[in-house]
Amino acid sequence: MGERAKGCCPPMDLMRSEPMQLVQLIIPIESAHLAVSYLGELGLVQFKDLNVEKSPFQRTYAIQIKRCGEMARKLRFFWDQMSKAGLQPAERSVTQTALSFDDLEVKLGDLEAELVEINANGQKLQLSYSELVEYKLVLQKAGEFFHSGLSSAEAYQREIASGQIGEETLETPLLSEKETATDSKQVNVGFITGLVPREKSMGFERILFRATRGNVFLRQTAVDEPVIDPVSGEKVEKNVFVVFFSGERAKNKILKICEAFGANRYGFNEDLGKQSQMITEVSARLSELKTTIDAGLIHRGNLLQTIAEQFEQWNLLARKEKAIYHTLNMLSIDVSKKCLVAEGWSPVYATSQIQDELHRATHDSNSQVDAIFQVLHTREMPPTYFRTNKFTTAYQEIVDAYGVAKYQEANPGVFTIVTFPFLFAVMFGDWGHGICLLLASSYFLIREKKLSSQKLGDIMEMTFGGRYVIFLMSIFSIYTGLIYNEFFSVPFELFAPSAYVCRDPHCRDATTMGLIKSGETYPFGLDPAWHGSRTELPFLNSLKMKMSILLGVSQMNLGIVMSYFNALFFKNNINTWFQVIPQMIFLNSLFGYLSVLIIIKWCTGSQADLYHVMIYMFLSPTDEISEENQLFEGQTTTQLVLLLLAFVSVPWMLLPKPFLLKRQHNRHQGESYAPLPDGEESLLAEPNHDSHGHEEFEFGEVFVHQLIHTIEFVLGAVSNTASYLRLWALSLAHSELSSVFYERVLLLAWGYNNIFILIIGGLVFVFATVGVLLLMETLSAFLHALRLHWVEFQNKFYEGDGYKFSPFSFALLDYDEE
Repeated sequence: MGERAKGCCPPMDLMRSEPMQLVQLIIPIESAHLAVSYLGELGLVQFKDLNVEKSPFQRTYAIQIKRCGEMARKLRFFWDQMSKAGLQPAERSVTQTALSFDDLEVKLGDLEAELVEINANGQKLQLSYSELVEYKLVLQKAGEFFHSGLSSAEAYQREIASGQIGEETLETPLLSEKETATDSKQVNVGFITGLVPREKSMGFERILFRATRGNVFLRQTAVDEPVIDPVSGEKVEKNVFVVFFSGERAKNKILKICEAFGANRYGFNEDLGKQSQMITEVSARLSELKTTIDAGLIHRGNLLQTIAEQFEQWNLLARKEKAIYHTLNMLSIDVSKKCLVAEGWSPVYATSQIQDELHRATHDSNSQVDAIFQVLHTREMPPTYFRTNKFTTAYQEIVDAYGVAKYQEANPGVFTIVTFPFLFAVMFGDWGHGICLLLASSYFLIREKKLSSQKLGDIMEMTFGGRYVIFLMSIFSIYTGLIYNEFFSVPFELFAPSAYVCRDPHCRDATTMGLIKSGETYPFGLDPAWHGSRTELPFLNSLKMKMSILLGVSQMNLGIVMSYFNALFFKNNINTWFQVIPQMIFLNSLFGYLSVLIIIKWCTGSQADLYHVMIYMFLSPTDEISEENQLFEGQTTTQLVLLLLAFVSVPWMLLPKPFLLKRQHNRHQGESYAPLPDGEESLLAEPNHDSHGHEEFEFGEVFVHQLIHTIEFVLGAVSNTASYLRLWALSLAHSELSSVFYERVLLLAWGYNNIFILIIGGLVFVFATVGVLLLMETLSAFLHALRLHWVEFQNKFYEGDGYKFSPFSFALLDYDEE
């Protein structure tokens, strides 16, 4: 939502969604448009569609919606024209004067008509200009044909007169003058001139020859530069041609072939004097047309520049008007057709703000009657609304991707802010890689204002939206990297010297016999001496596996605790006593006990085998525990009690709840007859959304559902705990991959003492680190952390069957919305 004045809203609370209310607004017709407009600027009312049974064409403001669509079409036309002209809309100015809907419609219509007329005139002028350019080329090139032919004929006549006839050429007449004089039949030879696309010239010549059986004479010459085709408007390489023929049939065939090949024909005069006169006239007309076209382009550019300066304002106004009329169509009109009745959801804290906006609309529209605001009482489930900021939005979207919280349900997003980046960091622990992520997220944070106003690609948009998630992930990765003591898999003595020393000065047996502890325990994180030792992998496996179990059991317990707070908030005592408590007992009797054993073993340094302890807790619960596996006094008795509690908790979860729900239903059914409410409240109840009212209680269905829920929890307690071992597996994989890249690429290249190999090895190391560890591993750890939250954590308490609060707000209008 947009920023609101200080003191108008209660402090932000992400734990529970905002208290919502169903409100009814009775707005006079004359102030309805302005009231909806002001509520759109406020953005705190989600209107309900009260005209569901009506088609879009039967609604009150269907004509206005159509007008808005027509305005949007005109704006898209302007956008296309500006894009072709290389213009960008200017940024919206606050000082620009606002136009009314009718004024904007008239203005857009006038501008469209003017622009269409300019485009049409420009196209006609450009067509004439292109035709004249081609005509001039025909006059020039064809004139050269006739001029060269005339020159050849005159030269031949001179040779005949002098009696010196040279060798015959292609231009030598086939018949002598005597032969032509004795021929009694007169032949009329005609010709056609024009331009044909160069790529079609060979086919054009071939078809002419075949269609006329060779009874044509074709001359072609290439035009030096491409010309604009009058038909397509594109630049095309063309040839000027002259076709000589005899007879009307040949002429008709040639004309059809020219039409088929897209050849443009132009008239031509054989008289050389008239040819030069035509070239002069065409050149003059071309000059005049060029001046006219340039003036038209300048006028068109000025008009588009004027449109571009106000395009954003007009576009926003058109989309606002369309949204307003679309909302008005959701309102029902009363019998007298003087008022519109609206119903919708709004936060309780927004009551005074909504009333103020309604009063302002009444005042500004000079209406004599004020709008009526009243709260309706309903059993319908309200929408879920969490007020988030730019920091918490990404975390809330992670939760909403699983399912929107039920109204007033405990929100996992509060804990996700910390637990999500922390669990990610457990799998991604390397403070060198964490610094790389920190630099990447810092870039987005520093350029936040600039990037938020730009259109980014899909991947960049997603990354930018999660910049605060990546930032916290990098901070936690640096923290866990310091605990693991890994900087690109290299350990450092950051906080103190190592507590271990080698057995001999050369450390020859460091990886075989091991090291000797000689100093104080390393104060923070893993002692660097563990890296590279023979016990590194067993030690790290044991450490990370046990740590994963502790983190998993803690988060699952947190989920059950949140289930308790949900039951407490909704005053559901059945869930408290017959769901929360047995679940807590079952989980902690087994895996809570395992977590305690892990902590005791760490604190005492015991060599007990916890696998053996947990297995024989089930197989032989009454047998005495061996001395090496005993961690505290009375361990056998404790295990027996915990095992009995775990077995008791299963029927505790399964059996009582269905019977109690049936008893509760029967009691409510006996109380179903009650006095009618006063006033109009009897009309406000919505029995369709009543989950208890008069619905028939299916005991078998409820019992089967509870059976499934119980089995799911019992099996899930085991599988979910095992699922948290992915923290250990991915952490180990990340560490080993980082170690392989460092030792097998960078150190190997360093050992050759060759600058060329060193550069190649360094580049391979950088690309492998960025591509595999910083991109693929980041995505992998992100998805696994997502699964742990959605499945292992949220299924303990989160129903996620609500629907999101989607208010009517101008701030949410999409720029690309049509």
